[in-house]
Amino acid sequence: MIEQLEAWDKSLFRFLNGQHNEFLDFLMPWISDKYIWIPLYAVILYGLIKHSGYKYYWILLGIVLLIFLSDQAASGILKPWVQRFRPCYDPEIKETVHLLKGCGGRFGFASSHASNSFAIAFLTWFLLKDKFKWTWFLIVWAAVVAYSRVYLGVHFPGDIIVGGILGYLAALIINFGLKQTLNIKKA
Repeated sequence: MIEQLEAWDKSLFRFLNGQHNEFLDFLMPWISDKYIWIPLYAVILYGLIKHSGYKYYWILLGIVLLIFLSDQAASGILKPWVQRFRPCYDPEIKETVHLLKGCGGRFGFASSHASNSFAIAFLTWFLLKDKFKWTWFLIVWAAVVAYSRVYLGVHFPGDIIVGGILGYLAALIINFGLKQTLNIKKA
């Protein structure tokens, strides 16, 4: 079963990574760069602090815990435990990978970019969806960031799917914790 899933994952990777053009070759490294998104992170942080109903220190603590949880689940636990090569290191396909920038560490399961992006997107959506209808767009943003990792040749689709699931779960946990904290405070 695992072998079949890996074969499908590699086949989907070959297809997605092989869909290159000059525009996306220029754009995808920018989309994948976490520092380019600092203005978006600032807007999200401002919105969470101003409109979530929580005191700013709970939001800051929640975000710190969110990123710690999502990043450590992917990079601190799964990558060293599973030790699945990134496509650019996989001996079976590394010669055919269209790699646009550096490869990163040897192991890629699960994607920290996907985990962190989806964690931020879902927590923002959970907390602000009733106040701002546009927050669903952050989930699309997270998906594009995750896809950029496959396009750049550094993650298999399965790496980003599991990373996205980890981010979602981290957001659920932190959202629950924040709601419990607010209820305790009101009691």
